[in-house]
Amino acid sequence: MSASLRKDTPLPTVDVSVLLGALVVALLPLWPVYGFRAVLVPIVGGLVLGAGLASVAARRAWPATVTAVLGIAVYLVAGGALVAPATTVGGVVPTLGSLTALLTGVVTVWKQVLTLDPSLGASGNLLTAPYLLAFAGSLGAVSIALRATPRRAGAWAALVPFAVLGLAVLLGTKESVRPLPAGTALAGGLLVWVAWRTGTFSPRRVVSFLAMGAVVVTGGVVGGPLLAEQHPRFVLRDELVPPFDPRDHASPLSAFRTFVKDWYDTDLLTVRGLPEGSTVRLATMDAFDGVVWNVAGSESAEGSGRFRRVGETITTSVRGTRAEVELVVHDLPMVWLPTVGYAERFDFEGSTAAELVADLRYNDSTGTAVLTGGVPAGTRWTVDVVVPTVPTDEEIGAATTGAVTLPEPRAVPDAVPLLAGEIAGSASTPVLVARSLETGLVERGWFSHGRPDTDDHPSLSGHGANRLTALLSDELMVGDGEQYASAMALMAREMGLPSRVVLGFVTDEEQAGAQELVVRGQDVQAWVEIAFTGHGWVPFHPTPDETKTPRDDVPQEQSEPQPQVMQPPPPPPDPVTPPDDDTEQARTEDTGQEPAAADGWRQVVLVAAAVGVPVLLLVGPFLLVVAAKRRRRRRRRAAGPAVARVVGGWDEVIDHARDLRRPPPVRATRRETAVELAEAFGPSGGRRRQVGTSSVGGAVAVLASGADAMVFGPGEPTPAQVESYWGQVDVAIAAMRGSVPRRHRWRARWATVSLRRRRSERRAAVRRGRSATAG
Repeated sequence: MSASLRKDTPLPTVDVSVLLGALVVALLPLWPVYGFRAVLVPIVGGLVLGAGLASVAARRAWPATVTAVLGIAVYLVAGGALVAPATTVGGVVPTLGSLTALLTGVVTVWKQVLTLDPSLGASGNLLTAPYLLAFAGSLGAVSIALRATPRRAGAWAALVPFAVLGLAVLLGTKESVRPLPAGTALAGGLLVWVAWRTGTFSPRRVVSFLAMGAVVVTGGVVGGPLLAEQHPRFVLRDELVPPFDPRDHASPLSAFRTFVKDWYDTDLLTVRGLPEGSTVRLATMDAFDGVVWNVAGSESAEGSGRFRRVGETITTSVRGTRAEVELVVHDLPMVWLPTVGYAERFDFEGSTAAELVADLRYNDSTGTAVLTGGVPAGTRWTVDVVVPTVPTDEEIGAATTGAVTLPEPRAVPDAVPLLAGEIAGSASTPVLVARSLETGLVERGWFSHGRPDTDDHPSLSGHGANRLTALLSDELMVGDGEQYASAMALMAREMGLPSRVVLGFVTDEEQAGAQELVVRGQDVQAWVEIAFTGHGWVPFHPTPDETKTPRDDVPQEQSEPQPQVMQPPPPPPDPVTPPDDDTEQARTEDTGQEPAAADGWRQVVLVAAAVGVPVLLLVGPFLLVVAAKRRRRRRRRAAGPAVARVVGGWDEVIDHARDLRRPPPVRATRRETAVELAEAFGPSGGRRRQVGTSSVGGAVAVLASGADAMVFGPGEPTPAQVESYWGQVDVAIAAMRGSVPRRHRWRARWATVSLRRRRSERRAAVRRGRSATAG
């Protein structure tokens, strides 16, 4: 078979079909990254275009350079419709915008894919990655298979799907698309195809392979889950961009009094399309350290979720009312981005939309979002949301608490379990416990922001252990949403209910149902959410009505005697520092994180390992072959007696001839071998316009006669004679290499024919020696 397909040779559909099927399997890790519908078109289009171009180029015998130029042209012309149809004319004709997106995507899309969390969808030029991998992979694999000579050399095309698989895995996620059957199908199909291409296929080998595959599959099924629990899969995207750590910021709840004191009448944001009865969520806090409630994140507990970069769409399992809400921020100097319900998609507007998308982090477990660089004034965005329906107590019924793991609260004051047991000790179901706690605080408590510029009853800010002790133990229970939400959440935890505190905005009844709402600081509120099996997180509002305020001239009576008025026991073993009157700036804890420089070097090492290991696995075998041949040459030239070194020089020539696929006769004298090599590397076996019979034949003939003279002649060759002989060896090898095409010379560098041949000869010699000894 020639370097190209002859016109009378039928199209090798088997080769093309096997390689395209292998590439489809290799690209499976990208499906969870983009979503099946989004990634299907660029992958199928790239595979068809690449394979088609490679088949036509091989049939017409186009040079590799022409094929490469045409490949770039096809990639640009057809890529617009497959990757970014919105930038084309009529979804087909490319424009300057589509060409720019495809060219820049070759460089920038890899970082975008790794730094955005799935599902990415089809926004921007993100689909450049699957399209490029499919197109380049099919073009390269099919070209190698159809152009290689001899036919068995086309088996090298099987390496392309594995290279594509390595890149797809690096771009993928921890979610897998049936890895066991997919990997087995890829390896099994390619191994059978390679055996068929190289002419070594036999039913017996297929049976052996199936048996080995069954053992591997069984071991993977049995041992895989056990190993996976102890060693989570490495995902490159988790290492490139460190997750947002909410512990680097002050507690959102400790900013409660800032809203009511400094921003009471300030227009913070405008909301359009808010479903009736919905609230605007700012932050969700589930970790209490004795001083503040804060946002924990995934490092603390599984139920806290994690803040991650999101793609075009966000998958949520929450059921409820879908809506499209538009928000505009006027003044909100913090990182917390207002949201409604649970988001499915964010669309930012304006010239800074790309920067805002890059800063966006979303926690789909808590329904909260942040902009790591802060929320600038004028930020405008539309969010598709799902607002869960709030179930009634009757609908919840006897449902158990949700199986949610949250951080354990620390330094909880003793007044919390005392009052919780008194209020809800007789409740029979979890929802009744929660409702009793809510009702008890609403009925027993009084409302006051403690604003000095009004006639509010004195009420300190803060929600730590000391402030809650005063709230629950004083004769008059006075506070606002900051204290009551903190108290109920801790009381619910003491009663075994998974609870968390939410800070957000609740509009008044006058604005309920309005198409456009203006949210001010006075609308800030904190409430509690408790998880129930089958119903998710259900909100509870333990804060008394704002009209229920204590007056100095009106005697206040509690609904029932209050045992908790007694002074609480001594403070817990680990004392806490009470907050000041203004606790917007919470205590900063030493998280024990490594210096930024060390983190940077760690990321560099991880990225280098992730990229270098696959490259080393691909290049390593070739480097080992080269190293083995160089070691063999040094040993032949320098080790042993002079006669052995002369013989080693002749063996070096023979081995080069074998690697160049011009093997000499097995049982022939050196002079006979020289004649055979002269013919093999002559005009009939080499290239006519380069070194021919005279140069190769003369050089090899001199070597053959010289080796015979020094091996069978009297005396021992001198070191100078040995070095001179090895100089002639180099001349002969250069003549042989110069008489064959360049691709044959490159192929000979990595060929293992001579290494395997010498190994077989050594084994045969050992067997003969043992037989002679035994005889």
